[in-house]
Amino acid sequence: MENEMRELYFDWLCSLVCEPPSRKDIYRKLLRRLHETEFTFSLEMDGNRFEDGINLRYVFGVRNGYKDTQIAVGLDNGPCSVLEMMVALADRCEETIMSNSEYGNRTHIWFWSMIKSMALDSQAVIKYDAMYVDHCVDLMLNRQYSSNGAGGLFTLKRPPRDMRDVDIWCQLMWWLNENEKE
Repeated sequence: MENEMRELYFDWLCSLVCEPPSRKDIYRKLLRRLHETEFTFSLEMDGNRFEDGINLRYVFGVRNGYKDTQIAVGLDNGPCSVLEMMVALADRCEETIMSNSEYGNRTHIWFWSMIKSMALDSQAVIKYDAMYVDHCVDLMLNRQYSSNGAGGLFTLKRPPRDMRDVDIWCQLMWWLNENEKE
């Protein structure tokens, strides 16, 4: 039962960001690796991104008829994954900042923009390179990307300051601001 719930949860996470749905099959290995990798952080405020990722487990439970106790036992027994953090961030971006019925749900756009900034958009199943993926994820987690954010979650043309010194939420705000003007 626990493994079945984990797979249902993984599929649900993917369904939130894979538009069209076939994208999940194309990027299955990448998404799985992101889900297997623990989200670690060095800036205190990024702990909020960790908690948002964990909270997704309970959102999944509510939407799929599981009790909190079932989620606690079946899913909430490990740290937040990189995939959970990124899906939660994309979802929060859509729900609290960018929601616009004229455009529909754009959670997938915010998520795949992060994938592109991390240079992982080439990692479809047929071109998947596990060592490359791990390297790119490590660069993001360890804040070893470029000062403009390239290699991290958000790349800016004109960052107000070094992106490596700024929490993820602030990076998102700057990215949205820069891209809204274009």
